Amino acid sequence: MHSLADTQPAIALGALDGRYRGAVAPLVDHLSEAALNRMRVHVEVEWLIHLTDAGILDGVRALVDGEKEALRDAVEQFDGDDIAELAEIERETVHDVKAVEYYLKRRLTQIVADAGHDDAEQLSELIHFCCTSEDINNLSYALMVQRATQQVWLPKATTLVEQVATMARDMRDVPLLAHTHGQPATPTTMGKEFAVLAHRLGRQLRRIGGQEYLGKINGATGTFGAHTAAVPSADWPALSKSFVAGLGLTWNPLTTQIESHDWQAELYADMARFNRILHNLCTDVWTYISMGYFAQVRGQGTVGSSTMPHKVNPIRFENAEANLEVSSALLDVLGSTLVTSRLQRDLTDSSMQRNIGTAFGHSVLAMDNVARGLGGLDPVPGAMAKDLEANWEVLGEPIQTAMRALGAQGVPGMEQPYERLKELTRGRRITGDDLREFVRGLDLPSDVEARFLEMTPATYIGIAPQLVDYLEV
Repeated sequence: MHSLADTQPAIALGALDGRYRGAVAPLVDHLSEAALNRMRVHVEVEWLIHLTDAGILDGVRALVDGEKEALRDAVEQFDGDDIAELAEIERETVHDVKAVEYYLKRRLTQIVADAGHDDAEQLSELIHFCCTSEDINNLSYALMVQRATQQVWLPKATTLVEQVATMARDMRDVPLLAHTHGQPATPTTMGKEFAVLAHRLGRQLRRIGGQEYLGKINGATGTFGAHTAAVPSADWPALSKSFVAGLGLTWNPLTTQIESHDWQAELYADMARFNRILHNLCTDVWTYISMGYFAQVRGQGTVGSSTMPHKVNPIRFENAEANLEVSSALLDVLGSTLVTSRLQRDLTDSSMQRNIGTAFGHSVLAMDNVARGLGGLDPVPGAMAKDLEANWEVLGEPIQTAMRALGAQGVPGMEQPYERLKELTRGRRITGDDLREFVRGLDLPSDVEARFLEMTPATYIGIAPQLVDYLEV
């Protein structure tokens, strides 16, 4: 049998780079291996510029504007040829960050010559100066995750939460029979239930939006040892802090060889929680569809079943559930493993962080499916009304509660209200006529009796519609 591994172009092993590539493509610019190398080049370039601007070494000039621009252009124009060149260098170095250093020295040599200077060899010694690989990597990952979150994940999540919030407002007045433990319960509105989900999701977005992204550049064990040995006159903590802050990150002054990754664990926990709330939305909407409360009618030119032509399956929500579970599992393991390292350094984080893109990708894919699924739904108020009309027993709650209030006020005849309503409603269905007859026999004050004679399951929704207005999304 022909090996598919030999097929060209190469066949993707994972679903994100194969079947679902289109949905997650925006993450490639931020969380792929190529994006990591481009960001490493960016950090190395900025460190070189930072050091030469600081003038910490006598006899070493600052780069002129044209040289700085050319170096930064090397980052902006980083493409497939650069990826291939780096891969070639890494085959010799067998070290990815060292390959970036050699790659950038090649670029600097040409840039300095083009600027009419002859000190490229001298300047190149400041590329990766005093750096351990993790100095470059931790900053690169912080910038990658920051941009992937702020430019891809958060906009996608925000748009989805706004979609849920819009549906909540549109359905704020649509009565719905609630179910607690799967059993008929106090009615609500479909809008209020969607508002709960939008509120929960929005709260996580606010946490994620306020996330700190930490970085460090302090040497092999976080002591500035090589720095102070080579240039003892420089204020290395200040240089480190200004550099990290200049990249748009928060400086971490106390680390081992690695930045401790605690901020990553915090971010991934919040993202996983968002995923799980979204999973809750999927299972609820799936259930509402199965109960006939929503019709899947828009944009449904698909095949629901290979044998049953009537079916329109809730595939978007099922697909989302699976991808949310994969994403959450990866985010969990990222958060739990990245915060530990043997003594000052081990490489478990290096392998682990290469899965960040996959964790983000499954979450983005899930959000895409949820948005498409929600966009294909139409509420069916008639189906909801039918279930409400079939469950008059849910009015036992407000009647017995009103009787308790009256009894507390000394109104006679209000004894054992819960037990009397339990006898009427427990384990049996009653009609509106049954309930009204019961109410007339309770000897309630006339205004209370009139209120309950007019009440129906569809009108017993409390202030559910008004609660939707508390949404901040």
